[in-house]
Amino acid sequence: MTLRYNDVIANSRESIFKTDMTSKSKMTKPRSGRFSVPADAFVEQFTQSVSYDQRLYHYDIMGSIAHACMLAKVGVLTEEECSQIVRGLETIEAEIKQNKFNWDTALEDVHMNIEAALIERIGDAGKKLHTGRSRNDQVATDLRLYLRAEVEAICQSLENVMLTLLDLAGREAGTIMPGFTHLQTAQPITFGHHMLAWFEMLYRDRTRLADCQQRINVLPLGAGALAGTSYPIDRAHTAKLLGFADITENSLDAVSDRDFAIEFCGCAALIMMHLSRFSEELILWLSQAFDFISLDDAWCTGSSIMPQKKNPDIPELVRGKTARVYGHLVSLLALMKAQPLAYNRDNQEDKEALFDTIDTVKACLQAYAGMIPAISVRADNMREAAQQGYSTATDLADYLVRKGVAFRDAHAAVGQAVQYALNAQKALSELTLKELQKFSATIANDVFACLTLEGSVAARKHFGGTAPAQVKAAIQRGRKRLEQIMVKKE
Repeated sequence: MTLRYNDVIANSRESIFKTDMTSKSKMTKPRSGRFSVPADAFVEQFTQSVSYDQRLYHYDIMGSIAHACMLAKVGVLTEEECSQIVRGLETIEAEIKQNKFNWDTALEDVHMNIEAALIERIGDAGKKLHTGRSRNDQVATDLRLYLRAEVEAICQSLENVMLTLLDLAGREAGTIMPGFTHLQTAQPITFGHHMLAWFEMLYRDRTRLADCQQRINVLPLGAGALAGTSYPIDRAHTAKLLGFADITENSLDAVSDRDFAIEFCGCAALIMMHLSRFSEELILWLSQAFDFISLDDAWCTGSSIMPQKKNPDIPELVRGKTARVYGHLVSLLALMKAQPLAYNRDNQEDKEALFDTIDTVKACLQAYAGMIPAISVRADNMREAAQQGYSTATDLADYLVRKGVAFRDAHAAVGQAVQYALNAQKALSELTLKELQKFSATIANDVFACLTLEGSVAARKHFGGTAPAQVKAAIQRGRKRLEQIMVKKE
């Protein structure tokens, strides 16, 4: 039975103490040698972390097996003792996977629960496993192993979302929509180009995580409690067994460092910021005021009172969950800001923030990977919106510049033309040549080609521009860049 802090408040100390005092906890506890009386029941519950750090079990066992093999290699354990430990740990892992393992809060954490179970199964050999290590370097190793695997999974999810964006951009490479600044119509762009902007943001997120992985993938095991160990350990061998690329240089830093977790949460916050901005646009575009897109019914929800409603709850929730991840990042920064070297129990509070950040980011990326293919574009509505707001005004100014007019003079002339068109309730393209020439005698019949939406987007045909041909070329480059990342990962 696992209990959290609220459970402690809700129950009497006596009942909690009886619930959690199993035979396993009586056999071996971290405090058993030094203290003359058992811990208060409230203290046991307040200090326990196994109710949430049990998710590290695979990595704790993985690290323990590597540690045992290293101890056997240097002669601290016999081969038979190592074999007993490995078999015992593998049996425990199988039980955990089958939900047959009894987690005991009296044993505080995932490490002591597994060690106690191992000793119960194999006896004295199990008592030797902790030789040459501390829970301080053990938990740091577990966290790095866990986060390394989770970052790989998040990278895969990012790649999936990026692929869906490339597919959608390809389908809508020539679809014209208004581009906005200050949420005011600015210039015509293509919907495909807009989707590629989100691709670029997520691509940066993906490369940022790859850089973060380098600092995650460093082995702290061997640092002991804070000063290292007097046993003849071989840290390089342990690192090789666990697939770490490097070994921590300083034992004090190794056990107290949580930079890698904070850095990851920073990367996660940026991912969520990008998804939140995307969510905001989807919410706007799905509204009746914009009506730029529709979303498959499977990705929307209804109202309990208004039968006509089709609500974009998924992007709204992603937008909301962004604040949650921001909070975890700030929480970890605050957690570490005043800690002296080396390890302090404060660091137990790193896990829930880290775990929830991982879960939240993975869920939101999964949502987007499914939701993007469910988007249908309302091209006619986008085009109609692009025709409003004088989005080709800059094209008229550029036209005048190409005719030899200084840009500031062209800017002023077009501003006057827009004001005239507003008063006449016409689009720029609806003004006659004679009307346009009131603002610049340089304007000729060829001006109307640049005042069309197609002409405007086609003119942006440089690298990174919104022209359909450039969008298609950017999609091909995007696919190649993704392929290169995937090859490096393999």
